[in-house]
Parts: sequence; structure tokens; C-alpha cells
Amino acid sequence: MSCKCRLLNIGFGNSVVAERVVAIVNPNSAPMKRLREEAKESKRLIDATQGRRTRSIIITDSNHVILSAIQAETIAQRLMSDLLKMHEECANIQKGSEEEKGASKRSKKAA
Repeated sequence: MSCKCRLLNIGFGNSVVAERVVAIVNPNSAPMKRLREEAKESKRLIDATQGRRTRSIIITDSNHVILSAIQAETIAQRLMSDLLKMHEECANIQKGSEEEKGASKRSKKAA
């Protein structure tokens, strides 16, 4: 049984699928500025800053680069919170299906 996809709020009504996020980085270093330019040239850059200053860069598993006006630490905290919730829900789903299997086996033995 699969778990629901979680959307990660990256500010100003913009969201990304939490499971697709590979990294959340500070945009001020030279390598991140190069990454941003390379993504722009190859049309993989998504600007979600709504005209505000870029405070974090989000890199996805599809190699897209997303700019956000929210601090990297804030987005990382949101991501960790969402991933913990998702992990707990998946564990509860698995626990429930294991209990159903156990009940099914017991009822078959009784019959």
C-alpha cells in the first residue's frame, strides 16, 4: 500500500513534492550561483520567489533548481516535519495491514 505524496510549502503559495527534494542550499556561494546560471541556461530553473530576494535554492531529483524567498533552514525544518509525519503514517498503514493479515490467518485456522 502506498502513502500519499506530501507537498512542501516553499513560500507564497508555492509547493513542491517533498519526496522529490534532494537538497536545500544557501544561494550565496559561488558554486550555487553557477548552478543557478546553468539551470537557467538549460531551462531547469523555477523561480518561486515572487519577485523577492532568493534566500534558498531547492534541488530536485529531476535536476530542477527551484528558487525560494524562504530561508533554507525554515524549508529544511518543514521538510523534516513532513517526512516524519509521512514516515509515521506509513508505519501505521503497514502495522494495520500486518494486523489484518494476522487476523485473517487466525480466522482461517479457526475455520
